[in-house]
Amino acid sequence: MRSELFAEANQETQSTERWVKQSSYMLRANVANGGDVLAAKGAMVAYQGQIEFQHEGAGAARMLKKLVTGEGAPLMRMRGQGEVFLARDAANVFTVLLENEGLSVSGKNLLAFDANLQWDIKMLRSGNIMAGGLFNLELGGAGTVGVSCEGQPMLLDCSRQPTFVDPNAAVCWSSNLQPSVVNSMNMRSLLRGGTGEAFQLAFHGPGFVVVQPSEGRQQVSGSNGGSSSGGGIGGLFE
Repeated sequence: MRSELFAEANQETQSTERWVKQSSYMLRANVANGGDVLAAKGAMVAYQGQIEFQHEGAGAARMLKKLVTGEGAPLMRMRGQGEVFLARDAANVFTVLLENEGLSVSGKNLLAFDANLQWDIKMLRSGNIMAGGLFNLELGGAGTVGVSCEGQPMLLDCSRQPTFVDPNAAVCWSSNLQPSVVNSMNMRSLLRGGTGEAFQLAFHGPGFVVVQPSEGRQQVSGSNGGSSSGGGIGGLFE
């Protein structure tokens, strides 16, 4: 049998490493090497070997936050002997290795992370429900985080000057940064129909923020009367 499908670029990358990018759009986690992995529900596109998938409960404290905020963190725990392939709607993927550091990730961009990392649901300061995307996942400790990004990610240094990012374009940032939601629309602009860029996340201090060249895919109505978005496999806080 002959086909361009059998080109080396389309074949699985052989490696015993814990986390391996198979392509710009797919990440492989070696579950046997390093213990359990937590992933956004629906992020698995394939697996090899003997893998168990279990719902990961939020715990009492996080459950209270879910009840208060109306937000949740649908995660699954993956354990066993084998490899799991992770992706989200052909979005770019990258990993961040934490060395006793912290990273805040937008819920719709989280793909997976080492189960030994600590995590919690955080609400951004000065949150306004009109801004959207005001909840994120904060991770800390020593381990790897897999992140998805619509398009090529860009890293901005926030230490030199204040940095403002559309909430839907912010992918992740240093957890020591405490972004606030600011409103740049004035009354004159509002009376003229607005700009469509009313709210931004304001970052300032030592650290970075990763921005994607997209403000997220629009939600569309499903056949069951519900809706889905760019995180069709399950955005973390959808």
